[in-house]
Amino acid sequence: MVARPAVLKGAFLDTSVLLAGLIDLGAPAAGAQRLFDAVAAGRLGRPRTAWHCCLEFHAVATRLPQEFRLKPSDAATLLEAEVLARFDVVDLPAGRRLAFLAASGRESIAGGRIYDTHIAAVARASGARAVVTDNPRDFTRLEAVGVLVLDAAAAVRLLGLGRGGPRRPS
Repeated sequence: MVARPAVLKGAFLDTSVLLAGLIDLGAPAAGAQRLFDAVAAGRLGRPRTAWHCCLEFHAVATRLPQEFRLKPSDAATLLEAEVLARFDVVDLPAGRRLAFLAASGRESIAGGRIYDTHIAAVARASGARAVVTDNPRDFTRLEAVGVLVLDAAAAVRLLGLGRGGPRRPS
């Protein structure tokens, strides 16, 4: 049996965790920030995220309320230094895109749900055994195929990082 923390090696991090891990959004961001500390220390191996998540990070980070908002150049620099340099950025293989669209149509995936469905498909196609998101409800279908879905706080507990200890400066 795989040790629970081992399942987080190469975990897939969703946009919500990228945002909270890279922008100090206050107390709710603490778990994601600790995960980014773990990434920097090599405790998660080389995590994965989707190219779509990088674009979504940029879109959201540059439109946050003024006190949190990043300039587009700062968002790009942060993505380059903290995500592109430390993560495997993956996408849905070209050969699976049509099948993904067809399945989404059969399953009546409508509106913005297509984005989380796509991100879940990318995570699964990349071989991730765990998805860390602060929107776990959007990824519950992955659990049926053996992918662990948990929020950043649960991932922090699983890694034994707790609430104390040093944090990366914002």
